[in-house]
Formats: sequence, structure tokens, C-alpha cells
Amino acid sequence: MLLRAAWRRAALAATAAPGPRSAEPTRGLRLRVADHAPQSAVPSDTAAAPESVLRPLYMDVQATTPLDPRVLDAMLPYLVNYYGNPHSRTHAYGWESEAAMEHARQQVASLIGADPREIIFTSGATESNNIAIKGVARFYRSRKKHVITTQTEHKCVLDSCRSLEAEGFQVTYLPVQKSGIIDLKELEAAIQPDTSLVSVMTVNNEIGVKQPIAEIGQICSSRKIYFHTDAAQAVGKIPLDVNDMKIDLMSISGHKIYGPKGVGAIYIRRRPRVRVEALQSGGGQERGMRSGTVPTPLVVGLGAACEVAQQEMEYDHKRISKLSERLIQKIMNNLPDVVMNGDPEHHYPGCINLSFAYVEGESLLMALKDVALSSGSACTSASLEPSYVLRAIGTDEDLAHSSIRFGIGRFTTEEEVDYTAEKCIHHVKRLREMSPLWEMVQDGIDLKSIKWTQH
Repeated sequence: MLLRAAWRRAALAATAAPGPRSAEPTRGLRLRVADHAPQSAVPSDTAAAPESVLRPLYMDVQATTPLDPRVLDAMLPYLVNYYGNPHSRTHAYGWESEAAMEHARQQVASLIGADPREIIFTSGATESNNIAIKGVARFYRSRKKHVITTQTEHKCVLDSCRSLEAEGFQVTYLPVQKSGIIDLKELEAAIQPDTSLVSVMTVNNEIGVKQPIAEIGQICSSRKIYFHTDAAQAVGKIPLDVNDMKIDLMSISGHKIYGPKGVGAIYIRRRPRVRVEALQSGGGQERGMRSGTVPTPLVVGLGAACEVAQQEMEYDHKRISKLSERLIQKIMNNLPDVVMNGDPEHHYPGCINLSFAYVEGESLLMALKDVALSSGSACTSASLEPSYVLRAIGTDEDLAHSSIRFGIGRFTTEEEVDYTAEKCIHHVKRLREMSPLWEMVQDGIDLKSIKWTQH
């Protein structure tokens, strides 16, 4: 009740904020109430009115998604009243939390067609990927010392493989085609008698390309090799069935499916049994594969997010496809020299990666400051190097530097898409007018024929 009252007061303060209103509409900007005053532990009705802060539109759902209000509703009781340790077996507090944890396990399993006993809760997809890759490789190291992955995997998969190489394992990094999809013949050719694991992500986090997971699963199953997929960007967004697709291990993230941050899961097949060496020592929770107290509110949130995703997947996919098509058409019809990165057919529509020739991506991001976008993965965007994913699909370095990723999700509106497209078109035109390269291209000069000299 106190929480609800506080929100109501904040909303009233925001709407009744004094001062002249600007005639210009704040379309594209969201109003957020931010209180910059030091916070008291005790709510007070006489507290100073918070100042209103305008925030950008959110179009970066591959980095993280907002918490679905239905997920928050499911979590709140376990943050306030039902705070027992789910591993406490001697009293009702523990039993309540354990029942909630097991219900969440069932919800996650249902989304991917698994048995609840095959779901292990973790802190997120990074930990799940580490457990899958290092855990399987180390368990079978006496007989098998070869792992296969692709060059466009998430950084935590590539770094896990690098650490295995330091331990004496051999890792094959499969190249991808121009479309971003692997060649299945190359995968078959890379398999060796001592290959223990193949790890290929379902949907790429930068270019949204969908890999042929069912076909890869079939190849691995026929060669008796374990198949792991990082499905953080795919779970709850496209239909997945671990049995039909012959997936042995799958990584899941909570905050990519409108759930809380800091929680995820790994699916580990029971029949035929996949054995993994635990990375973390402790009390042996989660069938000994992931020791540590399971955070009940977070896993309840993950379970609720999975259930909502299962119910709304078809509707969300249709709506996101429509908005995605609208954004692409609007931009491409109004701007020349725009390239869509990745396969346009085998592609998740909510992730659109466009390269704007003769424009620096970082400059465009700065210009589009009232829209939250990114020029690649949030995990690697601190680096000024062009994206390794775009380099792997053969994108020219100048085009790789000019790429922007647009993310469309469950709560993205048509108005937001139109606003983003209009702003993008306006600023690309403005930046190109300032670019000497664009001027040279307009004059018919082939930039590739120029020999640039260093001073």
C-alpha cells in the first residue's frame, strides 16, 4: 500500500509540475519521475515534489527488456512476505519458497518442451553458457578433447572456448556465410572422432539471424555428439522444442524475455544423460550442478516471464514482424545506400541491423540521443573496433562502423517506430551532407579506386 501511495504521489507531482508548457509536443520522449533528493527510509507526505526528467525511447531490447508488470506482480509476494530459503526443509517458510521455485521450474520447462528436472537455475545466460561448454568439455576430457563453435557466438561462448584452449582442448571456430548462417557441410567436415560438443546460438544478438538448429541437432545426434545452443535471444520469441530439435543443452536468460535481471536457466538433457562438471562448489543445490541458494523472487519472475511468453508468443511475433517491416520500409524508401546485415529470410524480426554508408555509426547514435539504440552488442560496445559479427559475415570495415541495431519488442509502439525512422532519416541526411565521402560518391567517384596516403 505504501508503495502504491508513493507512486500515486509521484505521478500527481509529475502531471501537476508548475511552469510554462512548451508548445512543441514531446513525441518520442517518455516522461519519467526522478527524485534526485536524498531518500529517507520512511515515506513522508510532506516530501518535496520530484523533478520531471525526459527519457529517450527504448529501442534496444536485445541488450535487455523492461520487466513485464505481470512478472513484477508474481515476484512481489516473494520479495516481501514469502522470504524463506527454498532449501530450508524444517518449516513452512522454506516449503512455500520451494513450492514456488518448483512451479517456476515447471513454467520454464513447459516453454521449451522439457522435463522440469532438466532445468537448472543460474544467474543468467553467461553462467549457463560457461556451465554448458566448460562443464561438458571437462567431464569428457579423458576421451574427447575437441569442441566446435562458430565465429559469431556471444562473447561469453567464445571466451569459454578460449579458456578451454588454454587447458589443452582443440576448438574449431566455424566461419559463417555472408548471410550469417553456418554451412552444414562445413560443420559435418569439422567433426572429429574426439569431438564432445557443438555450440551454436539460436538467434544472433547483433544481426538477428536464425541458425538451422533442428538440422544441427540432427547431425550431432547421428554422430553421438552433444549439442548446446545459446537461446537467450530466442526463448519465448520463436517456438523451440528441445526434443524435436534434438538439443542437449540450452542457455536461457531472464532479462531478455521481460523477466528480472540476474537470473537464467540451463536445460541439461536427462535421457540420454548429459554429464557436466560443476563450476561452483558449495551446498550441492540444483542437483549438484549449481551450488548456491536459489533466489526465489528472481526464479518466480523467470517462470512468470516464460508463462507470459508462451501465451503471447504468436501475437507478439505477428505484431513485432509488422512493426519491423514498417521501420525497414520507411528507412529504405527514404534513404539510399542502406544495407540490412544478415539473412532477411532466416531472421528474427525484432532485431534489425542496418548499415548507413558514409555515416559514422557513433555519430548517428549521438545524433539520435532521444532514442536508445546501440551499434552492436552491449557486452562489446565499449570497444571502438567494428563488430566481430559483422566482420565474420564479410561486411566492409567502413560499413561495419556505420551499423546501428534497432530492437523492437513487446511494448514498442507504432508511433515509436515512426518517430525513430523519421529521426534516423533526418540525421543520416544531415550527416551525409557534412561528409566529403558522400560528396565524392555523388560526383561519381569510386571510393575503392582511391589510393589514400598517410601524412
